[in-house]
Amino acid sequence: MAANGASCERPQKRAGAKDRQNGKSTDFSVRERRQKDKEDRLSLVLWRRPVTTLQYFLLETLIKLKEWTFKLWQRRGAVFVVLVLCALFSIAYSTEGDHQQYVDYLEKKFLWCAYWVGLGILSSVGLGTGLHTFLLYLGPHIASVTLAAYECGSTDFPEPPYPDQIICPPSGGAESSISLLSIMSKVRLEACMWGAGTAIGELPPYFMARAARQSGADPDDEDYEEFEEMLEQAEGAQDFVTRAKLGVQHMVQKVGFFGILACASIPNPLFDLAGITCGHFLVPFWTFFGATLIGKAIIKMHIQKLFVIITFSKHIVEQMVSLIGSVPKVGPALQKPFSQYLEAQRNKLHHAGGSAPADENWLSWVFEKVVLVMVCYFVISIVNSMAQSYAKRLQQQRHSEEKTK
Repeated sequence: MAANGASCERPQKRAGAKDRQNGKSTDFSVRERRQKDKEDRLSLVLWRRPVTTLQYFLLETLIKLKEWTFKLWQRRGAVFVVLVLCALFSIAYSTEGDHQQYVDYLEKKFLWCAYWVGLGILSSVGLGTGLHTFLLYLGPHIASVTLAAYECGSTDFPEPPYPDQIICPPSGGAESSISLLSIMSKVRLEACMWGAGTAIGELPPYFMARAARQSGADPDDEDYEEFEEMLEQAEGAQDFVTRAKLGVQHMVQKVGFFGILACASIPNPLFDLAGITCGHFLVPFWTFFGATLIGKAIIKMHIQKLFVIITFSKHIVEQMVSLIGSVPKVGPALQKPFSQYLEAQRNKLHHAGGSAPADENWLSWVFEKVVLVMVCYFVISIVNSMAQSYAKRLQQQRHSEEKTK
């Protein structure tokens, strides 16, 4: 009897081992297929397959427009209310009267806030490639306001949106009346709007991971795959970057609101992982977005803003110029173009009407070209990403058809 039992157990064990082997081979084939599909999609770029990439980009754009139209139709009540409000504002905008001054004020404020919110969104989202709008736009804007405040001796120059050149008031004050708080309050609106835009840009990773967890799907996203691999290897030895990512994940998971707030309040290139973590562990939306908004739009922005203002304060800049001149041999050669550049910026900011200086500094020329190159690269990356999204649709459709056969 025991022998028969043992003989019965052996085939079951062998069958179980065979099942495990079949499962491993199936998982390996699926992983190999997914890797091959991923490589095919990544090869779909403008500089390799321009015609196919543009064709897929246009098709994906049409699909997205169709999806957005359907979503708007599902929320037609809210859309109707928005259209009524827009119609009322349009009537008030086109009708003459004493209310026009308030309409103009609201229009300027809305466009100014929308501009900086849009730049903030582009900085943290961008379909895989963010545009570093703080270094390109907000940082130089805060620097120019700081230089203008010390040059004019006042912060009473025009409210945003500023003209092309900041115009000093006729009766300027003393430089001693300029403080860090007065300059910070001058640029607080645009800085907070930019920070709010970066918080909005962190939502796609959160929604992607949340939808994947709720539906049980396995999304083909590099960040999400890396996150799952990191969770599987959490107990092993990792390099410094992996340990840093694990630290962010544990802080967000265990501390909750204040952990998200701490990660969002400092310059943190790993914050996308916090969004994926919150979505994966089904953290409530307002807990994640509220902490992210407070951290990025208030705490982090005041830290960055204070750093830029201190860096471009007149006394600190003068000390910097003198330190550059004290460097042996190369100091005087570097001091002269740097001083000329700062003087040109002061003249440009202090210019109150008339024609701007004709000679354009080479640093400004280089900066403009860098901005142009980054914007072009950003647009190209969006085209490539949308084309690859359409290719992914085709691959999923092909695999589903193969399963049904």
